[in-house]
Amino acid sequence: MPKLKPHKGLLKRVKVTATGKITRHQAFKGHLMASKTSKRRRRLGRTMKIDKTNMKVIRRMLAME
Repeated sequence: MPKLKPHKGLLKRVKVTATGKITRHQAFKGHLMASKTSKRRRRLGRTMKIDKTNMKVIRRMLAME
C-alpha cells in the first residue's frame, strides 16, 4: 500500500501539540461581530481541541496513521 499524503487544507487549519493532541480555531469569528456579546467574542478567539470522536479521521487525513 502506498504512503498516505497529508491533506494540505487541513494542515493549514490545525496544529498537533507535543503530546499528540490536535487543536483548531473556533468558527464564526469572520464578521458580524457587533451583534455578538464580548463574552462570546472572547470565547471564539480561543483554540479548541479536536473531539475524540473525530480524532481517527483527522489523524488519517494528516497521514499520522
